[in-house]
Amino acid sequence: MSKSRFSGKKLWRIPQQGKVKGVCAGIAHYLEIPVTLVRVIVVLSMLFGLFMFTLVAYIILSYALEPMPLHASEEAAPLRADELLDALSDEMAQNENKLRQLELYVTSETFSVRSRFRQL
Repeated sequence: MSKSRFSGKKLWRIPQQGKVKGVCAGIAHYLEIPVTLVRVIVVLSMLFGLFMFTLVAYIILSYALEPMPLHASEEAAPLRADELLDALSDEMAQNENKLRQLELYVTSETFSVRSRFRQL
């Protein structure tokens, strides 16, 4: 059974990042997509015949969703792609150094002598 990427996440309003009430920002944070994309979808839905539905849904969500606490945004902030690549690069460099040290030890005379003593 695979774990959903939404498990443990809560849908909030983010008034600090929002233009009106922060509903679009909260939805974007929950879905991990750019907030501009959510805003464009909302505007397009209003232009293409869903004006009342979108407006009512936005108003309901603005009162139904709680504002995101300040501490929740700090601990749930996902890393950007360049930050992930930097972290991965650092981890790979550390692992490469560990591997080189292990290789030096295994090919050393000390390892060979200890290995022969263990066989006795």
